[in-house]
Amino acid sequence: MNANGKRIDAWLTYRCTGCDNSWNRTLLERSNRRDIKSALLAALEGNDPALVRLHAFDATALRSRIERIEEFPDVTVRKELLDGRPECAAALWLELRLDTATPLRLDRFLAGELGISRSRLQGWEEQKQLIIEPGNAKALRKPARNSTAVRIDLTGEADRDAILSAASG
Repeated sequence: MNANGKRIDAWLTYRCTGCDNSWNRTLLERSNRRDIKSALLAALEGNDPALVRLHAFDATALRSRIERIEEFPDVTVRKELLDGRPECAAALWLELRLDTATPLRLDRFLAGELGISRSRLQGWEEQKQLIIEPGNAKALRKPARNSTAVRIDLTGEADRDAILSAASG
């Protein structure tokens, strides 16, 4: 971070592991101090690891600025049963809580976690058994995003118990 009077500049510095060159990615440029939210300013001044991680690994924002990004589609999944017993459920409700942005498409993520095919997910979406909030066209084909809510109606599905077990286990 650098300050010149009331103006603030902030960067993330990346270093190439291959050639040891560095690159500064601008987060703030000549921003007026009073226009910056106090929580953000405090996080910048304290080199907050959560803020750094949020911006440093945001592949979507980086794509327009650099030629090549090595992405790792692996995500850590923590599952928590919030209410009721899985064996009694007729629908599955999921909420994604992501620490950082991921390039992993929502359909690939859900298919892997639930042990089903992506085409089955698409079929459910067409039949309105799968609802994604916030809803937008082709949400299954876009990267998984934080706070995305997914509801799947499993009424009449022969493998309902297996899907619920995969979701809660």
